[in-house]
Amino acid sequence: MKRLFILLFALLPVVTLAQTKAEIADEKLQAFVEKTKVPGLSISISQKGELVYSKGFGYADREKKIPVDPSKSKFRIGSVSKTLTAAGLAKLYEEGKIDLDEPIQKYVPVWPDKGETITLRLLAGHLAGIRHYRGAEFMSRTKYEDVVDGLVIFINDPLINKPGTEYSYSSYGWNLISAAMENAAAPQASFLTSKNFLNIMQQEVFDALGMRNTVPDHADQNITNRTQFYQKRNGEAIIAPYVDNSYKWAGGGFVGTTEDLCKFGQAHMKAGYLKQSTLDEWMQSQKTTAGMETNYGIGWRTFNRPSGNTFYGHSGGSVGGITFFMIHPETETVLAIVGNMDPLNYGGLQYELMELFVK
Repeated sequence: MKRLFILLFALLPVVTLAQTKAEIADEKLQAFVEKTKVPGLSISISQKGELVYSKGFGYADREKKIPVDPSKSKFRIGSVSKTLTAAGLAKLYEEGKIDLDEPIQKYVPVWPDKGETITLRLLAGHLAGIRHYRGAEFMSRTKYEDVVDGLVIFINDPLINKPGTEYSYSSYGWNLISAAMENAAAPQASFLTSKNFLNIMQQEVFDALGMRNTVPDHADQNITNRTQFYQKRNGEAIIAPYVDNSYKWAGGGFVGTTEDLCKFGQAHMKAGYLKQSTLDEWMQSQKTTAGMETNYGIGWRTFNRPSGNTFYGHSGGSVGGITFFMIHPETETVLAIVGNMDPLNYGGLQYELMELFVK
């Protein structure tokens, strides 16, 4: 009996600690929702393949009173789409179909010679001199039937800097990557549609990882469990204007659940889905030609925290969606958080919660 009592006592702090983490997370998140007036928020945290915290706050659709469900509610994940696309790129790389350091014209012949060599590595690390959004492009309502058509937005613009010399964030660089992926996956075709890129993503990433609730954000289609999207105006959340994200599938065009992002993150902790050498290369910070670290690899950003922890992942901003996704390989922890409103500033809450669960 004495030994049993000692054993139970030894286990008690672990149980209490787990409960305390969840309670602390509940309090922080509830306060955040009340303060920001975000209509709906989803968060999922997993460790070693198991969900340890997954919760929805508020409404996926406020007008219809549909509550957020982390396993079903599909939010706009914005630029976290780049990290998903990076996985598709990695699969082609491991199959020997992609060389990161060849001139982009090898894979996208329509890309004009601008006097400088642009490669997939530079594009994926925002070092290629491709511009970002300009004017009202972020609010595009135009439907693009294929990724090659989407290139027309910026194909004739000059480079903003000499490739390799300066980190300059560009979602359009990922448009070019998606076109390259299409041609690399099916080089026998002379003209490929965006469906081919989306098929690559479906087969090589979403199906392979059991991400059943991550899909392209087709604005003109009814998508089951897709949230309503909101924008904050004069302190209140109103329904966001219609946009069509077909111009940027690879860099910001997917919707998905936080639980799916946990599946994705868990697959990137160690070799299995990808080779360890690929994981290392994709997450390692690139450098400018002057040797300066960019804290951005191939679709993965590095977050060095004051605690000494290093997280890898991405943030994402969309019309009606703000997302944060991080992994911590040492403890095999993933955090995914997303709200269905913009602007939405987490104010470091994402790091607080990640630090809480990796302790």
